[in-house]
Parts: sequence; C-alpha cells; structure tokens
Amino acid sequence: MKTKKRISNIITMIFLLAVALFALFPIIYTVVSSFKTNSELLSSPETFWPKEFTVDNYIQAWQSENFKVGMMLFYSIAYTGVYVFATIMTSSMAGYAFARGKFFLKKLWLALFSATMFIHIVGVGVYPTFEVLGKINLTSSIWSLMLVRVFSVNIVNIYITRSFIQQLPYSLDEAAKMDGLGFGGILFRIIIPLMKPTLATIGLLAFQASWNEYMLPTIFTINHPEQRTLIVGITALKSTGEAAASWNLMLAGTVIALVPVLIFYLFGNRYFISGLAAGAVKG
Repeated sequence: MKTKKRISNIITMIFLLAVALFALFPIIYTVVSSFKTNSELLSSPETFWPKEFTVDNYIQAWQSENFKVGMMLFYSIAYTGVYVFATIMTSSMAGYAFARGKFFLKKLWLALFSATMFIHIVGVGVYPTFEVLGKINLTSSIWSLMLVRVFSVNIVNIYITRSFIQQLPYSLDEAAKMDGLGFGGILFRIIIPLMKPTLATIGLLAFQASWNEYMLPTIFTINHPEQRTLIVGITALKSTGEAAASWNLMLAGTVIALVPVLIFYLFGNRYFISGLAAGAVKG
C-alpha cells in the first residue's frame, strides 16, 4: 500500500512539474532569449539556448532614445498606483453599499452595474469616453486615463467585496453604531480592516491588469509619447534598429517590465488564495 501511494505521489509530482514548466516556458524563453543577439533571434528563433550570452541588449534598451526607462517607469508606477487605489476604494465602497445600504431601487442599480461587464471600454466605450473628456476640456493624456480609471466600475470586484461583507454579522454594525460611528465610519473603521485579504487580492489583480495594459495607454498617449508606460514603450523598441526589427531590445525591455510584476506577486501572493476564498462564498 505504501509503495503504491509513493508511486502515485511521484506520478502526481511529475505531472504537476510538467504543467508548471509548460506554463512558465514563455517567460523562461523570453528571459533566456533576451541575452541573444538580434541576428541570432532572426536566423535561429527556434533555438532555446543562446550561442553566446550578451548583456548589450539591456544596455542598449536602457540607453535607447525610444525607451526612456526613468520616465516610463514613473508613468507606469503613477498609472498603476492610481488604478489600484481607485479599484480598491470603489470596490469596497460599492460592495459595502450594496451589502449593507438601504436605498431606492437598490436591486435595479446592482443590475445596471452588472450590465457594465458586457461593455468593453476599448471597444464601444472609447469614443464616448473621449467625448466626455472633451466636454470637460481634458485632452487625451495619461492623466486623463487616470481620471477615467478613478470613475471606472469593476462589477466582479464589487461582487467579491459584497459577498464577503454579507458574511459578517450585523452585530458588528450595531456595536459600531453604539460607539457613535456612522455608515461611512463603520466601513473605514470596521469593515475595511476585516477585508484586508480580499482587498489585497483585488489590488493584486488590478496591479496585473494595469501594469500590463497596452491598448488604452497607447490610445491616450498617442499625442504625448513622452507619457508612455513601460509596456507601450517596449513596442517602440522594436523599431529602434536601423534595418531589421530589434527583437533583442524588445525582449530585454520585456524582462525589465516583468521584474516589478514578479516582485509584487512575491510579496502579495500569500493574500491571493485566502482573499479569493473569503469573497467567493455566495451571499
């Protein structure tokens, strides 16, 4: 019996390692290929290991006129920071309002918010967004995109926070009211501290979405290339070569942009599973 169990565990581990390797292979290939020369990438893209390691790709990417790392890193951090903060605040406040609030046509408002998940801003929402920005005299820029994100609604996150809050006993609210806290005070003093794992999960997902976002930052910064984020700037690296596409610089830039994501996940991953489990129970 022990032998069969040991064999079963070994087979399971081999299978899981194979799945992990398959999932991580694109990242591993990108990192390894970032040390290849551009000529090798163009002539032998199917080879995995570089014939000769070189760090010149990173030096050229860092010093490239089309890839000003300092400015792009600043705008990436600013945009991602605003996106994450706005997502956490709107999700927690909206989830709290729909879980504990009592207001006119509450179910209808929730249904209207739910309908927004079928509207993609990059598709049908771009033109109306620019129309609204034009009405308030705002031009397309990374700062305008930040404002759009502040007023954006993520219904999935709202459902996650709403489900978590519905699991909390009303006695917490009643005790807080006896201590003199109002509706908003209960949210910020009682509910939000209890939602830390859930909010950490929402923040982690928002970080991943905003840091890797390409389409909207490209559209909003098309007239202001100096405000490009890292992901948008990586694409510009492709055309920095005098002749052939500079895939070596693109791969090096991709690795540079990948490092903050890995660091963020390294410190926030422990909250991820617990946060999803805490908000996934049906309310």
